[in-house]
Amino acid sequence: MLLITSIIASVLTIIFIKLSFAVIGLRRKNKVGLGNGGHEDLERAIRAQGNFAEYVPFGIILIACLELNGAPWWLVATPGVTLIIGRLIHAIGINEPPPDFSKRVLGMKFTFSTLITLVAINLGWALYKLFLI
Repeated sequence: MLLITSIIASVLTIIFIKLSFAVIGLRRKNKVGLGNGGHEDLERAIRAQGNFAEYVPFGIILIACLELNGAPWWLVATPGVTLIIGRLIHAIGINEPPPDFSKRVLGMKFTFSTLITLVAINLGWALYKLFLI
């Protein structure tokens, strides 16, 4: 069972839905069916949603692999929480008008460090389990 992954994936999906509704709302407000129609706020919302959709699946897959391979709950939950934090900070930062990119950069640092850590933990855990058996 993927109990921890289910919780993490559910929280991330709620965030994705919120980002999607923001895009839909701005499309309706600005009467734009495709693209950004030259509206900077819509472009930021589109990229916040798109960037989220580009990075989150890798994290969920790696978190699920850990849980399926029997890693301790805290080893599964900790990177899940940091992924959620990173994606939230990034979404807030990308939706703020430039030139202050500090939250966006911080969110990406959280995201990349989490993904890199998940790769290392997965490889380490897999090798540990492989040689343990």
